Amino acid sequence: MDIVKLLEKSMSMDESSWQRHSNPWSVYSRFTLLPLLSLAFWSRDWIGVYSIIPILMSFLWVWVNPRLFNAPKTTNNWASMATFGERIYLNRNVETIPEHHVKPILVLKSLTGIGLPIFIYGLWALDLGLVLVGNLWIMVFKAWFVDRMVWLYLDMKSTKTEYDQWLKL
Repeated sequence: MDIVKLLEKSMSMDESSWQRHSNPWSVYSRFTLLPLLSLAFWSRDWIGVYSIIPILMSFLWVWVNPRLFNAPKTTNNWASMATFGERIYLNRNVETIPEHHVKPILVLKSLTGIGLPIFIYGLWALDLGLVLVGNLWIMVFKAWFVDRMVWLYLDMKSTKTEYDQWLKL
Protein backbone atom coordinates (compact mmCIF):
# COMPACT_ATOMS: atom_id res chain seq x y z
CA MET A 1 0.00 0.00 0.00
CA ASP A 2 1.10 3.56 -0.73
CA ILE A 3 2.57 5.14 2.46
CA VAL A 4 0.83 8.47 1.77
CA LYS A 5 -2.54 6.71 1.44
CA LEU A 6 -1.85 4.78 4.64
CA LEU A 7 -1.04 8.00 6.52
CA GLU A 8 -4.14 9.71 5.14
CA LYS A 9 -6.29 6.77 6.23
CA SER A 10 -4.74 6.73 9.72
CA MET A 11 -5.75 10.37 10.21
CA SER A 12 -9.42 9.44 9.57
CA MET A 13 -10.46 13.03 8.96
CA ASP A 14 -14.21 13.54 8.80
CA GLU A 15 -16.05 16.77 7.94
CA SER A 16 -15.94 17.97 11.55
CA SER A 17 -12.20 17.32 11.81
CA TRP A 18 -11.56 19.23 8.58
CA GLN A 19 -13.61 22.19 9.80
CA ARG A 20 -11.70 22.26 13.07
CA HIS A 21 -8.38 21.85 11.25
CA SER A 22 -9.17 24.96 9.18
CA ASN A 23 -8.65 26.98 12.36
CA PRO A 24 -5.40 28.93 11.89
CA TRP A 25 -4.26 27.83 15.36
CA SER A 26 -4.37 24.24 14.13
CA VAL A 27 -2.44 25.00 10.96
CA TYR A 28 0.29 27.09 12.57
CA SER A 29 0.69 24.81 15.59
CA ARG A 30 1.38 21.87 13.26
CA PHE A 31 4.69 23.52 12.47
CA THR A 32 5.73 22.47 15.99
CA LEU A 33 5.67 18.81 14.97
CA LEU A 34 9.21 18.52 13.62
CA PRO A 35 10.86 20.28 16.56
CA LEU A 36 8.81 18.15 18.97
CA LEU A 37 9.81 14.98 17.15
CA SER A 38 13.41 16.14 17.21
CA LEU A 39 13.34 16.59 20.98
CA ALA A 40 11.46 13.33 21.49
CA PHE A 41 13.95 11.27 19.48
CA TRP A 42 16.91 13.16 20.93
CA SER A 43 15.64 12.34 24.41
CA ARG A 44 16.92 8.78 23.94
CA ASP A 45 20.29 10.24 24.87
CA TRP A 46 18.86 11.54 28.18
CA ILE A 47 16.23 9.00 29.21
CA GLY A 48 17.05 5.95 27.12
CA VAL A 49 14.22 3.56 26.38
CA TYR A 50 11.73 5.88 28.10
CA SER A 51 12.10 8.19 25.10
CA ILE A 52 9.33 6.09 23.59
CA ILE A 53 6.89 8.13 25.72
CA PRO A 54 7.70 11.55 24.20
CA ILE A 55 8.00 9.93 20.76
CA LEU A 56 4.51 8.45 21.02
CA MET A 57 3.20 11.75 22.43
CA SER A 58 4.64 13.56 19.39
CA PHE A 59 2.86 11.19 17.03
CA LEU A 60 -0.32 11.59 19.07
CA TRP A 61 0.01 15.36 18.55
CA VAL A 62 -0.20 14.74 14.78
CA TRP A 63 -3.59 13.07 15.24
CA VAL A 64 -4.96 15.34 17.98
CA ASN A 65 -3.98 18.67 16.45
CA PRO A 66 -6.61 18.85 13.67
CA ARG A 67 -9.31 18.01 16.21
CA LEU A 68 -8.14 20.20 19.09
CA PHE A 69 -9.37 23.62 18.03
CA ASN A 70 -12.89 24.86 17.34
CA ALA A 71 -14.03 25.48 13.79
CA PRO A 72 -13.21 29.12 13.01
CA LYS A 73 -15.90 31.74 12.55
CA THR A 74 -14.14 33.02 9.45
CA THR A 75 -12.00 31.08 7.01
CA ASN A 76 -10.94 33.97 4.80
CA ASN A 77 -7.26 33.55 5.68
CA TRP A 78 -4.14 31.82 4.39
CA ALA A 79 -4.15 28.99 6.93
CA SER A 80 -7.79 28.01 6.42
CA MET A 81 -7.50 28.12 2.65
CA ALA A 82 -4.39 25.92 2.91
CA THR A 83 -6.47 23.18 4.55
CA PHE A 84 -9.12 23.55 1.84
CA GLY A 85 -6.48 23.12 -0.83
CA GLU A 86 -5.14 20.09 1.02
CA ARG A 87 -8.61 18.53 1.00
CA ILE A 88 -8.89 19.11 -2.73
CA TYR A 89 -5.39 17.73 -3.31
CA LEU A 90 -6.08 14.59 -1.27
CA ASN A 91 -9.17 14.03 -3.40
CA ARG A 92 -7.21 14.39 -6.67
CA ASN A 93 -7.91 10.77 -7.70
CA VAL A 94 -11.64 11.51 -7.72
CA GLU A 95 -11.55 15.07 -9.06
CA THR A 96 -8.60 16.12 -11.16
CA ILE A 97 -6.68 19.22 -10.24
CA PRO A 98 -5.45 21.77 -12.80
CA GLU A 99 -2.37 20.57 -14.65
CA HIS A 100 -0.35 23.68 -13.74
CA HIS A 101 -0.43 22.54 -10.08
CA VAL A 102 0.62 18.92 -10.57
CA LYS A 103 4.32 19.36 -11.37
CA PRO A 104 5.06 22.13 -8.81
CA ILE A 105 3.38 20.07 -6.08
CA LEU A 106 5.47 17.02 -6.97
CA VAL A 107 8.63 19.14 -7.02
CA LEU A 108 7.82 20.65 -3.61
CA LYS A 109 7.05 17.22 -2.13
CA SER A 110 10.35 15.91 -3.54
CA LEU A 111 12.31 18.87 -2.21
CA THR A 112 10.70 18.39 1.19
CA GLY A 113 11.70 14.73 1.09
CA ILE A 114 15.36 15.60 0.47
CA GLY A 115 15.54 17.02 3.99
CA LEU A 116 14.27 13.80 5.54
CA PRO A 117 17.52 11.74 5.32
CA ILE A 118 19.46 14.72 6.70
CA PHE A 119 16.99 15.01 9.57
CA ILE A 120 16.94 11.27 10.30
CA TYR A 121 20.72 10.88 10.12
CA GLY A 122 21.12 13.91 12.38
CA LEU A 123 18.83 12.33 14.97
CA TRP A 124 20.58 8.97 14.69
CA ALA A 125 24.04 10.55 15.03
CA LEU A 126 22.86 13.12 17.61
CA ASP A 127 24.27 15.83 15.35
CA LEU A 128 22.49 19.05 16.28
CA GLY A 129 23.64 20.86 13.14
CA LEU A 130 22.16 18.21 10.84
CA VAL A 131 18.94 18.06 12.86
CA LEU A 132 18.57 21.83 12.58
CA VAL A 133 19.37 21.81 8.84
CA GLY A 134 16.89 18.95 8.33
CA ASN A 135 14.20 20.77 10.34
CA LEU A 136 14.73 24.01 8.45
CA TRP A 137 14.87 22.34 5.04
CA ILE A 138 11.70 20.31 5.61
CA MET A 139 9.75 23.20 7.14
CA VAL A 140 10.67 25.70 4.42
CA PHE A 141 9.54 23.40 1.63
CA LYS A 142 6.51 22.22 3.60
CA ALA A 143 5.45 25.85 4.10
CA TRP A 144 5.92 26.44 0.38
CA PHE A 145 3.80 23.33 -0.31
CA VAL A 146 1.12 24.64 2.07
CA ASP A 147 1.18 27.95 0.21
CA ARG A 148 0.65 26.04 -3.03
CA MET A 149 -2.41 24.44 -1.44
CA VAL A 150 -3.86 27.94 -0.98
CA TRP A 151 -3.31 28.62 -4.67
CA LEU A 152 -4.92 25.28 -5.55
CA TYR A 153 -7.98 26.14 -3.46
CA LEU A 154 -8.30 29.59 -5.00
CA ASP A 155 -8.15 28.04 -8.49
CA MET A 156 -10.70 25.33 -7.61
CA LYS A 157 -13.19 27.06 -5.31
CA SER A 158 -15.50 28.12 -8.14
CA THR A 159 -15.57 24.63 -9.69
CA LYS A 160 -17.77 23.12 -6.97
CA THR A 161 -20.37 24.67 -4.71
CA GLU A 162 -18.98 22.64 -1.80
CA TYR A 163 -15.54 24.23 -2.18
CA ASP A 164 -16.94 27.72 -2.35
CA GLN A 165 -19.02 27.11 0.80
CA TRP A 166 -15.92 26.28 2.82
CA LEU A 167 -15.00 29.97 2.67
CA LYS A 168 -16.72 31.85 5.51
CA LEU A 169 -16.27 35.61 5.42
